[in-house]
Amino acid sequence: MPIWEPQKECVSRDELQQIQLERLQATLNRVYRNVSFYRRRFKEMDFYPAEDLAELKDLERLPFTTSEDVSNSYPYEMFAVPLREVVRVHSSSGTQTNPRVVGYTRQDLNNWSNLVARILSAGGVTQDDVIQVTFGYGLLTGGLGIHYGAERVGASVLPTSVGRTERQIKIMQDFRTTVMASTPSYALVIADRMEKLQINPRTLSLKYCICAGEPWAESMRQEIEERLFVKFTDNYGVSEVMGPGVAGECLEQKGMHLQEDHFLCEIIDPRSGEVLPPQEEGELVITTLTKEAFPMIRYRTGDVCRILEEPCPCGRTFRRMSPIRERCDSVVVMKGTNIIPERIGDVLEELKGARPIYQIVAIREGHQDHLEIWVEVTEQFFSDRMREQRTLVEVMKEKIVNFIGINARIKLVETGSLERENGHVRLFVDRRLP
Repeated sequence: MPIWEPQKECVSRDELQQIQLERLQATLNRVYRNVSFYRRRFKEMDFYPAEDLAELKDLERLPFTTSEDVSNSYPYEMFAVPLREVVRVHSSSGTQTNPRVVGYTRQDLNNWSNLVARILSAGGVTQDDVIQVTFGYGLLTGGLGIHYGAERVGASVLPTSVGRTERQIKIMQDFRTTVMASTPSYALVIADRMEKLQINPRTLSLKYCICAGEPWAESMRQEIEERLFVKFTDNYGVSEVMGPGVAGECLEQKGMHLQEDHFLCEIIDPRSGEVLPPQEEGELVITTLTKEAFPMIRYRTGDVCRILEEPCPCGRTFRRMSPIRERCDSVVVMKGTNIIPERIGDVLEELKGARPIYQIVAIREGHQDHLEIWVEVTEQFFSDRMREQRTLVEVMKEKIVNFIGINARIKLVETGSLERENGHVRLFVDRRLP
């Protein structure tokens, strides 16, 4: 099983902790000097990195950074270097008031490519492979992150991006694709379309499927492997701390190896903020150790998982994280896009100056995920004239797609029919997983 950087990925735990401490000290000093947001916070609690960080556990004294903090810093206020040193800017998906903008120096991009190369190598990718990247290219980090990592490995990259499924299959056939990078659900969409076209997956050259971007179940992994005759590995990334490359599964499929020489990870109780033992399930919190342009200190990801400490048979010494099955905040992850249900209400309220009673519903039809917005019909919001009502629904759809980048179905439902909890409408219902 290939290991991209064995001297780093198989380092002893004692040596790793020393590396983490030195890099953490450098990072905290950098943000204290260069980022007013962190300098203000550190001063408020009388914390001075040069004097008060003696061991890794001292990090627990510092407050968390949230997605709202990043959104409020739009666009460049949390950058730790002058803009002239920033050579790439990405923006995360989501429905905060402002997008979460992140920057990269040349060294950041070099580190990023290398970390993704580690992940891909762990998933079986070598310079002899042809990798088809079906993630979106643009301001989101997924497509370009995988792309540059694959080039670092030396694989041939097919940047097909999202959609046009029959064309994706044609390219797989003609270019002899050996690795597909996609969401788990899209891998099954590919399998469904091949079945419809009566194409035998065994005639393809596919060996591996590198997946990310949405929750999945073991039954889903099994179906992908059985229908496409591939080995499925999961990987994890967060745009605010880098993008893909934060953690990834090796071919042992026993959890995702965290790149601990670049990220310091904690598990906390989402309610109290108390740090939990690694084996306990809680919210993942990440501190970057090498980011130059956009360092993050104790960033609350909202993702629920466990950290696994037992050794992996592959030989890597980095700890692993379990798959992400749920979130502990109100964020909905749909097709790699983060959606805050309350902000959907803000958009709908703009239409008539009144906030309708609504619910966000995620469904899976076959193997495709869809977003539906169920809106209760009320006199205040809807007209008894069918033409006006249809026009309003179309305007809703247009507003939503412009806001989140995803086509949503608007369904009108009877008053009082939406699912409620303690007398209040549940803003989000996830019907994708059993």
